[in-house]
Amino acid sequence: MSDALARESTKRQRVLVVGLGTMGLSHARAYQTIDGFDLVGLCTRNAAGRKDLDREFPGVPRFERLDEALKALKPDAAAIATYTEHHAPMALEALEAGAHVFCEKPLADTLEAGEKIVAAAREAKKALLIGYILRVHPSWTRFVEIGRTLGKPLVMRMNLNQQSSGSFWEVHKALMRATSPIVDCGVHYVDVMCQVTRAKPAAVHAVGARLTDEIAPTMVNYGHLHIAFDDGSVGWYEAGWGPMISETAFFVKDMIGPKGSVSIVAKEGAGEGMKSSDHEAHTKTNALLIHHAKLDAAGAFVKADTIESTEDEPGHQDLCEREQRLFLKAIRGEVDLTDHWADAINSLRIVFAADESMRTGEVVRF
Repeated sequence: MSDALARESTKRQRVLVVGLGTMGLSHARAYQTIDGFDLVGLCTRNAAGRKDLDREFPGVPRFERLDEALKALKPDAAAIATYTEHHAPMALEALEAGAHVFCEKPLADTLEAGEKIVAAAREAKKALLIGYILRVHPSWTRFVEIGRTLGKPLVMRMNLNQQSSGSFWEVHKALMRATSPIVDCGVHYVDVMCQVTRAKPAAVHAVGARLTDEIAPTMVNYGHLHIAFDDGSVGWYEAGWGPMISETAFFVKDMIGPKGSVSIVAKEGAGEGMKSSDHEAHTKTNALLIHHAKLDAAGAFVKADTIESTEDEPGHQDLCEREQRLFLKAIRGEVDLTDHWADAINSLRIVFAADESMRTGEVVRF
């Protein structure tokens, strides 16, 4: 280990959080909890008016401009949790200032911008961790592991529709200034499909619909993408946001292969009253239902379906802390991020191809 790396492995990392919405607040709380980080600054619009920050982060300096925060604090690391269109310029600015970067997904609002961030992190020899929260979720990790035992080809069916109103709808409309739902949330589930198949995308097709006049004429608030992989596997992902979205079957996550299937399900009584707008609902699994396809000579199933309980799975805040502990390891040189960067760019490439297909009506082939 080099002297520089040895120093990095023991020093406390002074971190600045940029963007104090749901995810930014969760990450700021994580930095306060984890030994190895010091939360030294908060950067957000209307910083002076955020009285909630006074109560939760007393004494932590606040800024409205990233350049001012970087100049005043000279942080070791910056967490970018703003709207997507700000990710690339802010991540690049933080890297240029000498900071390691944690960036929420999607990494950028264009593929080219995402590639530029990765190149800048590599050039600066800084850690860049992208917020693929499902990768630190033990139940989702298990979901992927079981999916890999089902044989090939795989059929993967996933969605995350969110019926939103009030402040949730305002956030969704703000997100849709830059990205459609199949891009913003799609990177998570496309990444899961790529992890399970370990195959290359061959073709992508998508459709979308604009169900409200409250978004730009060129934007949609509902989308459905389809992916074909070079191993014969196929998958679809559906996402819709807004007050008109149905909550019927809003959370579908399953994978089917020649040997059977695995599905994320709510056990009887579990998940009752769960709303599509709840953040916990986005990652909550409740249980994994495993179906075995093998038949005996009489045509009956050899093995009954089994259920793996996930009752002890971490909540949303715990998952954010897991992400930031991984970020700390990456800063200390304990994690090789090469594959992480490649996978992030791969999932970006796929969802932006889907967005292109949705707008042109053409299949995008890789």
